[in-house]
Amino acid sequence: MAIIHLNKENFDKEVVQSKIPVIVDFWASWCRPCIMMAPVFEELSKEYSSKLKFAKISTEEEPNIANKFSITGIPCLIIMQNGKEVDRIIGFGPKNILKQKIDAILDQI
Repeated sequence: MAIIHLNKENFDKEVVQSKIPVIVDFWASWCRPCIMMAPVFEELSKEYSSKLKFAKISTEEEPNIANKFSITGIPCLIIMQNGKEVDRIIGFGPKNILKQKIDAILDQI
């Protein structure tokens, strides 16, 4: 499943109404760790395609959504189920560490 690029028009459909949990990458174009996170996020999206939807949202283009989720540091990965936040991962991490954290969160859902 490809990474979905979120905006105010598709956020409810893709996140709130999703039948499977969604991990949303809150990022910005000027953020170096966010740029480093992009290929890792892409790789992980291929590994979890059947049990976790991957999406990205620019905090620059959608500041109201970022404010709604109290985003104070980026990159910020928020795992949501039924439109509610389950957990979040803040900052860049290598693929193996992010995978461990995602697996632990999915095991709790």
